[in-house]
Amino acid sequence: MTHISHKARRLLVLAAVCLAALCMPFSFTGPAIAIPAIALDLHGSPLALAWISNAFMLSFGGCLMAAGALADRYGRKRLFLLGLSVFTAAALALACAPTIEALGLLRAVQGLGCALALSSGLAALAQEFDGAARARAFSLIGTAFGAGLAFGPIVAGTLVAASGWRSLFAVTALVGLSALLLAARTLRESRDPHAAGLDWAGALGFTGALSLLTYGLLQAPHSGWTSLASCALLGGAALLLAVFVALEKRQPQPMLDLSLFRLPAFAGVQLLAAAPAFSYVVLLVLLPARLIGIEGYSATQAGGMMLALSAPMLVLPMLAGLAAQRIAAAHICGAGLLITGGGLLWLSHCAPGLPATTLLGPLLLIGAGISLPWGLMDGLGVSVVPVERAGMAAGIFNTTRVAGEGIALAIVAALLATLTVTALHALPGVTAQDATLAAPLLAIGELRQAGVLLPHASVQELSQAYGAAFRQLLQVLAGISTASALLILVFLRQSAGAPATAR
Repeated sequence: MTHISHKARRLLVLAAVCLAALCMPFSFTGPAIAIPAIALDLHGSPLALAWISNAFMLSFGGCLMAAGALADRYGRKRLFLLGLSVFTAAALALACAPTIEALGLLRAVQGLGCALALSSGLAALAQEFDGAARARAFSLIGTAFGAGLAFGPIVAGTLVAASGWRSLFAVTALVGLSALLLAARTLRESRDPHAAGLDWAGALGFTGALSLLTYGLLQAPHSGWTSLASCALLGGAALLLAVFVALEKRQPQPMLDLSLFRLPAFAGVQLLAAAPAFSYVVLLVLLPARLIGIEGYSATQAGGMMLALSAPMLVLPMLAGLAAQRIAAAHICGAGLLITGGGLLWLSHCAPGLPATTLLGPLLLIGAGISLPWGLMDGLGVSVVPVERAGMAAGIFNTTRVAGEGIALAIVAALLATLTVTALHALPGVTAQDATLAAPLLAIGELRQAGVLLPHASVQELSQAYGAAFRQLLQVLAGISTASALLILVFLRQSAGAPATAR
């Protein structure tokens, strides 16, 4: 490394972290396009197929705070390389996964690798750059995330159509390996000499509560919301959450400082972190299932349509940052979520079977609306707390964002399945039991398999039932987006000033 200049070395470090950042959203949006092909190949149940997305997000979000603490204590380079190694090995194994169960387990391992790499990579980058250079470096990280979201579906669709779904994970492993080799060559080791040990009890309690909640939400449409299994899982999640809160209150150096939530602006920022999950992120999984499974799009066509949803992410977050110099950030974020709500309502009127062009307008409006808060969220996440707590605030914010996405996916998938049961039961000759069995399949776009369970219902009737359920779901999501906008305006009304001090 001695022959590499200091400036060149820092640029290579930035390139390594940007490659890692590119992998993470791609690892979320890409497999969503591949789920119909995976279902055809490995014949997974609706619950098993749901874990392809949820296992990744659950592991990613549940481990972020713990990963940050480990990086500070044991070294950012060491954890970054470990995270990329785990991620790359899991991606290679995913390309060879023999069963749907193995696929779900490996996705959880891949999410763990992402958590380790993201937390340590961003911390390491902060050590390499300062001042204006640091701001530019982190803006490039945001651009890499945006590129992964925007182009992930179209790249995934092209790969799936050309070489099958396994090629998607093989290409991801190649990018991860490139980042790993580059970081091993150029990244310097750094750590916090005053870092405390990891709060293992808190980390296990938080991850356990998140896991039980997600599993309970996913399986409730299959076994019933009042079944013993559902009540046990959701009750266990509530119990573990209560234990986690009790443990954190007693910790002298907690993983999660609950006193921060006494700051209205801090609570508002956590709501802001979670809001895009219901307004935007869930569509990255639900829309490919609809386009491919219900409307008959190819993987490539579905990926191209998803580009309309994510393309605004490449430009508008930067423009929102410029606008925030003249307009209060809370007003920009609130306006963006209101625009997103309007786009969701517009999309709810686009029934399956309409020309593809009818979807472009609402998808662009949703993407444009959510891009406005997206460009401001990270800065707000640390600006609404005292400066000495900025590190913990960033960790909490990212955990809320990623874990919120996993929870939102589980909630919305369960709600769509429940609404589909009601829509199917309204069809002539369909019993409540038949509707309950077929709804989870139809909700994930398995139109053919749902038709096998409901032989008296035509393909057109099934498509209309799905469309009715999807329309109601989008109306609920529009309501959530609108309510979030109003609450954020209330909570963040003081965010422009100096943050108050939590006591």
